[in-house]
Amino acid sequence: MKARLKVFGLLGLIWVLYFELARILFLLYQFKLSSGLSLYEILMPIGLGLRMDLAMAGYWLLIPGLALTASFFIPGFISKWAIGISFYLFAIFSTLVIVGDFELYRHWGFRIDTTPLLYVGSEGIGSVPGLTIFFLLVIFAALMIALHLAFTKIILPRLSFPHTDKKYSLLMFFFVALLIVPIRSSFQVAPLNTGVVYFHKTKPFPNHVGINAVWNFLKSVVSDDSFSYPSSFMEKNAALKVFTEMMKTSDSTARVFNQQQPNIILIILEGFTSKIIEPLGGMPGITPNLNRLCGDGILFNEFYASGDRTDKGLIAILSGYPAQPTTSIIKYPKKTQSLPALPKVLSMAGYHASFVYGGDIGFANMESYLNISGFSHITQDDDFDLLQNNSKWGVHDEFVFNRLLQECDTASQNINPFFKTMLSLSSHEPFDVPYGNPKSKDEETLFLNSCSYTDSCLGQFINQAKQQPWWKNSVIIITADHGHRHPGGNTNYAKEKFQIPMLWLGGAIDSARLVSRTGSQTDLVTTLLSQLKIKNSEFAFSKDLLSKEATPFAVYSFNNGFGYISPTAELVYDFDLHNFLVKSGDTDESGLLQGKAYMQMLFNDYNKR
Repeated sequence: MKARLKVFGLLGLIWVLYFELARILFLLYQFKLSSGLSLYEILMPIGLGLRMDLAMAGYWLLIPGLALTASFFIPGFISKWAIGISFYLFAIFSTLVIVGDFELYRHWGFRIDTTPLLYVGSEGIGSVPGLTIFFLLVIFAALMIALHLAFTKIILPRLSFPHTDKKYSLLMFFFVALLIVPIRSSFQVAPLNTGVVYFHKTKPFPNHVGINAVWNFLKSVVSDDSFSYPSSFMEKNAALKVFTEMMKTSDSTARVFNQQQPNIILIILEGFTSKIIEPLGGMPGITPNLNRLCGDGILFNEFYASGDRTDKGLIAILSGYPAQPTTSIIKYPKKTQSLPALPKVLSMAGYHASFVYGGDIGFANMESYLNISGFSHITQDDDFDLLQNNSKWGVHDEFVFNRLLQECDTASQNINPFFKTMLSLSSHEPFDVPYGNPKSKDEETLFLNSCSYTDSCLGQFINQAKQQPWWKNSVIIITADHGHRHPGGNTNYAKEKFQIPMLWLGGAIDSARLVSRTGSQTDLVTTLLSQLKIKNSEFAFSKDLLSKEATPFAVYSFNNGFGYISPTAELVYDFDLHNFLVKSGDTDESGLLQGKAYMQMLFNDYNKR
């Protein structure tokens, strides 16, 4: 009996030490963030995280514990194999999650959950530089070797048990049943949650360090399908009253089109942040073509992304539906099919709607959403010449812009106006573009170079489009799917990370102007439909930025938090901390209420879809 209990205890100790080692390696991998922490901010998550490590170790001990219990009745080699196989399966799974989380956190700013499952495939892997993959594989191998040595040196020699009275099997089973204590980590009604490691009131990172990545991932897998947002964040009727005032509309919009039904070309640039566009206060010289074009059309200089990923940006732009803090509605076709959609509305108004993309349209559930949204034709990577499909993500932007130009030429020959949407991809990690020769190979430099490449492709497209007969009957809307942490390495909740361009060009624009009304991607659809004099009340979260009565504000979501921006205030709220990370400017009660009311209305709407 003692021999079995010793194996049981040693296995638990190995897993706990392994998870603590993983936490220390996480701190080292995120050195840019952890170097700014005090000793207290480093030691606290290591200590608090022990509860989550014990819980995860408890889960991994269930099968070995049952095998040890069964060893009283079955041949020893069967229980020995059960313990060994389960250990190595758990080791491989845990290490994959932990090592993947190292790199994903650097980009996304939150611990791993089911979000990466949206990006499984060659495109997701292709976004990671080869050197980084090699480094991660080295860490993976080192951790697996450490676990292998621990098992072969400590556990394996102890897996030969003497014959013991079978009545002791009940005692062994009792110890296995006791695993419920570390697994739940509480004698209260509520089970373990990430809140137990949250000790810092203003810094998310030290709190995130305490989270066990494997536990967090599995928790997300189990709860994802049944996920719903809280209905108690703000009282429902109070939220409705504030939200209604925020979203009030009128027909008194400024008219900027010189014709009733122009062609609409929507160009969505991958990761184009305002920080690289000089007229928006960004770095000089990165996007010379876009810089020049900003003076030729209608420039919205206080425009923000609703979320931080392409799947969220597409729905915000095309459905006027805000990004959610914890999940992405694109994962659930049952919900997305209930959303209103710009291509569907324009198709009903006589437009021919199509989508152009140089990557795999099935990526991140995009194909389902785009088909539901009403696009009658979708161009993707398989539709391009094989020689052009030669980047890790698919087809370089120059070929995609050429294809867009060709499709516009073809569509212009029809009687009906056309609505074309193009999504670029070359400025996505790993930024391998056939352009420039940056001396430095650091990530920020490569990102800026890829943006310069896309800008050159955009400039060439606009120059060629101006020569086409359809130019005088067209409006070209240029914006981004989301912002970017580069340049500057912003935190995942920083306002600067979410500010993006929106520029309207074309022969159907009456004159150039600057629009400084604060707005979001969700506002694009209503602003456009108002110009087309198409009334549609389905886009409840969208306002007309060209209407003088529109309330100037933008709301963006990051992982389990949101930001609220108005001309006089900036607020950032973290649901895990139940506190504001940022409160600057005129942070009176009305500003706080507007942000909370907006999110509560979004939660209510998401839950019922």
